[in-house]
Amino acid sequence: MTTSWVVLVAAVVVLGAGTFAFRYAGPVLRERVTLSPEVERLVGIGAVVLLAALVATTALTADGSPAGVARPAGVAVGGVLAWRRAPFVLVVVAAAGVAAALRALGVP
Repeated sequence: MTTSWVVLVAAVVVLGAGTFAFRYAGPVLRERVTLSPEVERLVGIGAVVLLAALVATTALTADGSPAGVARPAGVAVGGVLAWRRAPFVLVVVAAAGVAAALRALGVP
């Protein structure tokens, strides 16, 4: 094996071990570490903010430029349906349908 393959395999093993350690630490440390209600609330808010940022970035950009109108419209329809607690399959199909319909009509 060449040096680059050794580095690649080592990186995969190290990242795999680190991922396992993080996943294993959660259940093990849950009983030993207590967080204040304020910290738990902030962690929950942080998760929502990160998810919202991911959705916004994915919905509004394509290859570093604005995504147009069809994709954000589909995401908006999906978001409204999810907020109204529609079944997941309906949310996905409706969002994709709106984006596809707009693109079929020539809307970017």
